[in-house]
Amino acid sequence: MKPDDQIEDQQQLARIRDLAAQAIEQAGGFGVFPTPVDDIIEAAKHSVIVDQEIDDRFLAKATKRVGGALKKALSKVLGVLDIAAKTMHLDRTVHAAKLPFLKLHELGHGILPWQHDIYALTADCKQTLDPEITDIFERETNAFASEVLFQVDTFTREAADHPFAIKTPLSLSKKYGASVYSTVRRYVRTNARSCVVVVLEPTTLVPGHGFTAKLRRVVASPTFEAQFGPMSWPEVFTPDDALGRIVPIGRRMSRPQQVVLTDANGTQHECIAEGFDSTHQVFILICPQGALTKKTVLMPA
Repeated sequence: MKPDDQIEDQQQLARIRDLAAQAIEQAGGFGVFPTPVDDIIEAAKHSVIVDQEIDDRFLAKATKRVGGALKKALSKVLGVLDIAAKTMHLDRTVHAAKLPFLKLHELGHGILPWQHDIYALTADCKQTLDPEITDIFERETNAFASEVLFQVDTFTREAADHPFAIKTPLSLSKKYGASVYSTVRRYVRTNARSCVVVVLEPTTLVPGHGFTAKLRRVVASPTFEAQFGPMSWPEVFTPDDALGRIVPIGRRMSRPQQVVLTDANGTQHECIAEGFDSTHQVFILICPQGALTKKTVLMPA
């Protein structure tokens, strides 16, 4: 199972959230939907050059031009930020749906003061943008991008006013201009309820035996983590598993069904689970039934 990119240092996260809020406020972006990424970048006096061919030759020229330290990527480079010039270069291969997050990630390298004083040039790839990244600078810029995209606590407050269901983040992802993946993760991670989303790789059909789906990662709300503690999840799910039966096959979404989870004290809890297949991954959203009836209080993001 791949880990998630949470910032453990709450003081550092608070600094990142403050800088994200300042960037949004400077552009008058709070309450504007989808989140006005380009306006926020412009208000921060940064510029964007898209449709670049970012290869070794491009990187060599860019590094020579800035004459400073380069923060290297781990694979095919998707975005480069010239920190002094406040200019981001984005590769032509980046899918349009991923551009908002990539732009804000690059902006984070330029806005977080403890980062732009170290590197003259930063290069990012699919791996540095992924939640499993362990590099603290990349985690920080991922957090900055998420805070801006979801307008700090705005998304969390709005989501709390909707029924608890997988349809809520699916709908709000379009409103905020975020990917389904990042929105579902944000929905669970900042939820006041005890809830968890199990993220699976796309299913592989097995003739005569249904399917298999490998576990990608598990994202839980703080309340769920406190209640259930570290949990052991199967590495592979099949139709024979209680949760595997929630995986929608031949359709995008499965209806809510009952499953049982055991908490850290050995107590069993009846839960409601529902699945959604985005084609890129499968989400299984789970919430104890008791948490669905309790009054909730807004959690900080």
